Amino acid sequence: MLADRLPPHDIRAEESVIASLLIDGETLGQVSSFLLPDDFYRERNRWCYEAVLELFNRGEAINQVTVAHELESANQIEQVGGSAFLAHVISAVPTSVHIEHYGRLVHRTATMRRLIAAADDIADIGYEDSPDIDNALSAAENVLFSIRSGQASRDFTPLREVFDTYLENDPSLADPTDLSNQPVMSGFRDLDRLLGGLQRSDMLVLAARPSIGKSTVALNIARNAAATGMIIGIFSLEMGREQVALRLLSAESQVDTHRLRMRLTGETEDARIADAIGHLSDLPIWVDDTPLQTVVEIRSKARRLSMEHGLDMVIVDYMQLIEGRSSRGDANRVQEVSEISRSMKGLARDLNIPVVAISQLSRAIEQRTQHRPQLSDLRDSGSIEQDADVVMFIHREDKYTDEDEWARTNPGQPYPHNLAEIIVAKHRHGPTDSVMLAVQDNFARFVDAARLTASTPERV
Repeated sequence: MLADRLPPHDIRAEESVIASLLIDGETLGQVSSFLLPDDFYRERNRWCYEAVLELFNRGEAINQVTVAHELESANQIEQVGGSAFLAHVISAVPTSVHIEHYGRLVHRTATMRRLIAAADDIADIGYEDSPDIDNALSAAENVLFSIRSGQASRDFTPLREVFDTYLENDPSLADPTDLSNQPVMSGFRDLDRLLGGLQRSDMLVLAARPSIGKSTVALNIARNAAATGMIIGIFSLEMGREQVALRLLSAESQVDTHRLRMRLTGETEDARIADAIGHLSDLPIWVDDTPLQTVVEIRSKARRLSMEHGLDMVIVDYMQLIEGRSSRGDANRVQEVSEISRSMKGLARDLNIPVVAISQLSRAIEQRTQHRPQLSDLRDSGSIEQDADVVMFIHREDKYTDEDEWARTNPGQPYPHNLAEIIVAKHRHGPTDSVMLAVQDNFARFVDAARLTASTPERV
């Protein structure tokens, strides 16, 4: 009885999306975060959208001529209806300003079609008559959950909103100030002296093994740069925005991260927390914690943030969690990471900002006698080293060597407790060297080693 009914679709909305993109390719950023090629019901509209995404990924112009050429290269132009079809859809849409509305219509009908397909899948589970009812119910729930989890794409959220939830109040965010075209300072004096700050259009890779502190260093850099008025966008693919906010809050208030998370704070600490929240909330930091993102989504969101609020630096935590381009069906992860790396460099040049890309290192470090990282340890792809303008490693000897072993192998030298070495292993525009930072793990905080005194740590 349901076979006689057509699945939900809106061909006019689909063609309006395509037309809007042909009229103004920059509008792709308004729909790419939620609209997928598979959302299109009519195949030729899906092919046109895929052609647009291919052009965008290569950084080429998007218009009627380039899309037609891309379709011709894929041997799809005749099935689409030729250039006449592209001209037809453009003639039916006078402006591209409503592309998001059209895209939402296409996405909604696609969700309804997925719901219909899910109903069929759940019916199949029921007909299997499994003796394990819990497994059957879990399978049915997973079918529905896959639709819901694939539907929402979390977008940039100002850090202030995260703290608003923490305090249950609603202060207003100060308007961000646009700064001149200057380097972004990391706030670490020796590192800024070595690099001359984080240069615009540069891709900077910050790499380390797990639990060494690469995310903490990146967040400290974000806070320090934002304190100078720089507008920071953070793509946190590993941590939720609440975790990001708590780490920043712990570093700013100098309240133990665990005590802060468990709300085990006293009156004095609460006063420092309130003061720190007030300070952090005024910083122009934007957090996007969507866990599964493609390069196209990241580039689109970064461009939109740049257009709407300005943007001085992007941090991606971390590169290996970015999804590859599923349209190619390529299972080679090395090639995928190579493409991601090139796209990160392209984003830096496109927006004229430094892009700090956090990266994992391979396990080879732990298998060597000397645990200092080297360029060959970059995980999944040698192209990361090639594309990066700066490659920095975080090395902490106290993570690999205890005090007794250190005394045997380094007689007379003090044990490097809570010291981190930032190794600049590649610097396209200047010298390589290393700088020392002091680590305050309980505060999720790194500071210049020379500035940390034995008394109360200064606020940087």
